[in-house]
Amino acid sequence: MAIGGVRVPQPIIQAPMVGVSTPKLAAAVSNAGGLGSIGIGASSVDAARSMIDEAFQLTSKPFNVNVFCHQPAQPDPEREARWLDHLQPFFDEFDAEPPAALDLPYPSFIENHAMLEMLLETQPAVVSFHFGLPEQDWIDQLKASGITLLATATTLAEAYQVQNAGLAGIVAQGREAGGHSGVFEPGRGNPDMGTLPLTRLIKAQCKLPVIAAGGIMDGRGIRAARQLGAVGVQMGTAFVLCPESSADAEYRALFKHGPDVDTRITSVISGRPARGFVDRWWAEVDSDQAPDLPDYPITYVAGKALKAAARSAGQHTFNACWAGQGAALARELPAGDLMKRLADELKAL
Repeated sequence: MAIGGVRVPQPIIQAPMVGVSTPKLAAAVSNAGGLGSIGIGASSVDAARSMIDEAFQLTSKPFNVNVFCHQPAQPDPEREARWLDHLQPFFDEFDAEPPAALDLPYPSFIENHAMLEMLLETQPAVVSFHFGLPEQDWIDQLKASGITLLATATTLAEAYQVQNAGLAGIVAQGREAGGHSGVFEPGRGNPDMGTLPLTRLIKAQCKLPVIAAGGIMDGRGIRAARQLGAVGVQMGTAFVLCPESSADAEYRALFKHGPDVDTRITSVISGRPARGFVDRWWAEVDSDQAPDLPDYPITYVAGKALKAAARSAGQHTFNACWAGQGAALARELPAGDLMKRLADELKAL
């Protein structure tokens, strides 16, 4: 697979997955012929630099660093107080107090010049954007430094924006994908297109290489995406059970519920639409009576606090664990072995 100045033997990108992907996972995938990824969207500059340095120590192959380009959150104390009031009964159930207030946990990349400077200094082979794009000058600086740039698109209109900005490739993310949708403006509608029609549509209308993302778990899925014109695929849920990921035991156990595995999209955990294993967030918090959400990622502060309160009480009913629609097909293998299995399946087809 060739995208811009980056070539990898296998047509597979391991999705960044903030909170799950690690430098060890990214390096293992890259060493096995794919493009490993780390997500630094929720990290400080120092923490991000440390992750990148560790990945460089573990592999000499290209890897991807992903950043979040959401519109900066606008604090609204009244709206945030109403949201905390909505969650209060759930905190009461666990004899816990909700946060007194909701602060911004991390900035968007588009306002974090120090993060840009760190990327220009460390020079990862690939940088990818999620939730939108930074200003054109930043894109031009990253390109001029020799970094290959990718961005997620969930619609054809977003794909045109990526192409017009001069990036090297488009990650076509369908609604089957686990974790956060990369939709640029959630207020204009939730992600609705499936991976295969979105991939075909973008391939037919855009000139850039297309990487299909969402619900792809094995060689057959990779082949289907490539038959529709994708140069490769991005897979996240398929790698969560790898020992190199940082998923905890409770998260891993959710993959093993057989026919009861169920994933859906909700915005109530973080403030942006994301697909995960269905629990009480979907069944009870996400209701018609819920007030307007605070902006992302301010909502996430409350979401993580309720998850922690439940777990402290020995409950796992507010896990907020992300996964795509193909979760039941995930395999518990070291990342290198999984990459070999995927390559063998693709070759056999």
